[in-house]
Amino acid sequence: MSGNITWQKSSFSGPDNNQNCVELAEADGQILLRESDAPGTIITTDRNNLRAFLAGVKAGEFDHLAN
Repeated sequence: MSGNITWQKSSFSGPDNNQNCVELAEADGQILLRESDAPGTIITTDRNNLRAFLAGVKAGEFDHLAN
């Protein structure tokens, strides 16, 4: 991966930078995911797969994992 990577986390994760959350970034045409408290472990995917995952989240397909 080239250059500086700018990580972004959801505003729902909390009001300050001390909240651990899933973070996303884009680099070299790939979407990167990591946990803010384990920044060395990075999962890569592409826009199509992320789009499908987010559609499932919005549809409630993963709600049982958060309860």
